[in-house]
Amino acid sequence: MVYAAAMELRGAKVLVTGASRGIGESIARQMAAAGAQVAVAARSEAALSSLAASIGGKAFAVDLTDAAAVTALVPRVEAEFGPIDVLVNNAGIESIAPLDMETDASIRAVTRLNLEAPMVLTRHVLAGMKSRGAGHIVFTSSLAGSAPFPAMSVYCATKAGLNNFVAAVRLELRGTAIGTTLVAPGPVDTSMWDRLEGEGHLDDVLKRYRVLQLIPKRSPDYIAKRTVAAVTANRRHVRTPRRLSAVFWLSESPRRLNELILKGAMHK
Repeated sequence: MVYAAAMELRGAKVLVTGASRGIGESIARQMAAAGAQVAVAARSEAALSSLAASIGGKAFAVDLTDAAAVTALVPRVEAEFGPIDVLVNNAGIESIAPLDMETDASIRAVTRLNLEAPMVLTRHVLAGMKSRGAGHIVFTSSLAGSAPFPAMSVYCATKAGLNNFVAAVRLELRGTAIGTTLVAPGPVDTSMWDRLEGEGHLDDVLKRYRVLQLIPKRSPDYIAKRTVAAVTANRRHVRTPRRLSAVFWLSESPRRLNELILKGAMHK
């Protein structure tokens, strides 16, 4: 039986979505520093082109809330850049409002970008990775995928769905040399977190977590370094903050139990 092994990034071709800023930009830079050839994708064409130039990569301007654009992205990248060895599904947007204040358009956009796009992009890279006998797929989730928060019901739902999707795909990839890494950070010092703090809907929640010292803010570079290390070592999770490990493990336990139940039941 074949098992996913440590991933050699030197010379590997990596696609990072949501790469124009924040965690995605930092991951792209760290991947390039590790010797990878990096393609970056996002809506912000100017920022994306600047990043690609600075790391010797290639920019693909794309709106991943557009279903047709998502369907076309992997074939486009592989035609112009080459076979994708590592896919980093990082693109995402927050949704900060009680459900009765959400709009239908916002719910659909958040769901499409945070959940539908990574599922479709992952499907499109799998055939090539299987035929080459190697590959790795990264998914940027969130603490909100394991713990629900008021005024973030839509965002929490998409990240919880992503977590379960990754766990199921991992079962499907048993016996192959394709690895997965689920990145689940708490607060990260990005514009997304700034918007979350500025909305006002979460003031009481954040105050409680701060009093308990449960949500230290991390830098995008910190998350990126741990992500690249996880890919090279074929680790399935990057979780932060560590002081909330119990939340992550309690959420993960049904998936681990199911893995044990299904051990040996699926063969390639």
